[in-house]
Amino acid sequence: MAQADLVDSPSPDPGASVPRDNRVWRKFRSHRSAMAGAFLVGFFVIVALAAPLLPIPDPAATDWGAVRKAPSWAHWMGTDEIGRDVMSRMIWGAQASLLAGVVSVGIAIGLGVPLGLVAGYFGGWIDAIVSRCTEAVLAAPFLILAIALAAFLGPSLTNAMIAIGISATPIFIRLTRGQVMNVAAEDYIEAARSIGTPTHRILGRYILPNALPPILVQATLTVATAIIAEASLSFLGLGQQPPAPSWGSMLNTAKNFLNQAPWMAMWPGVSIFLVVLGFNLLGDGLRDALDPRET
Repeated sequence: MAQADLVDSPSPDPGASVPRDNRVWRKFRSHRSAMAGAFLVGFFVIVALAAPLLPIPDPAATDWGAVRKAPSWAHWMGTDEIGRDVMSRMIWGAQASLLAGVVSVGIAIGLGVPLGLVAGYFGGWIDAIVSRCTEAVLAAPFLILAIALAAFLGPSLTNAMIAIGISATPIFIRLTRGQVMNVAAEDYIEAARSIGTPTHRILGRYILPNALPPILVQATLTVATAIIAEASLSFLGLGQQPPAPSWGSMLNTAKNFLNQAPWMAMWPGVSIFLVVLGFNLLGDGLRDALDPRET
């Protein structure tokens, strides 16, 4: 009986499938550069969220007795041209940069994904109109279009986010359209149509979830582009308006004092570099982790 029980009992299958969520997390966790990117992004997000709680000076408070002072125990990152604490302005400026990146990409996804979904699934004249409009917008360079829209809407952080979001929308339209066309050609979609499944259910339950991984990766990479765009617009005076802190506007001011106070340009420049690097590494790691061809 003991031998029979031993023979009949199932043995563990080393090739048994691993749940997708576990497999994606395992692949992402083993990606060292992706984990480094996640650490960088997480650090800046925590700093930005904790800004109101940190014991730092008011970012707009001036001290005419400490104009352009080098980094010291009193001012860890030095002071600017009117005596404001650079570290305080860096921390509060992180809020503007990260908010601009996330909100701009949210606008682009909110506009681009539905348009790409409809164009890719229905095709015909809808696809033709959406595709031609998308190509027309893509004919203009991304940053030039964002600058033009921000100048038209007026200088403010809100208008800068709208301009960046609209400029990034064609990227998500084309990506979503291509993914939807690939998924819509699958046999299970044809089967769903044949049994009379409503169109909105096919789109929402079967097509969109399978098209989301590339969109998620593109969103992560586009956040980095949006942060650079916001810094560029603020540098040109079209984004966050003084005295509110922004890394781009801090660089605009610092360019006049590169010889006397190089730390004024160093800290915002390094921060932009690190947060953009973090989002790019995070996006590369997500792309590899979500790729079903990778084992």
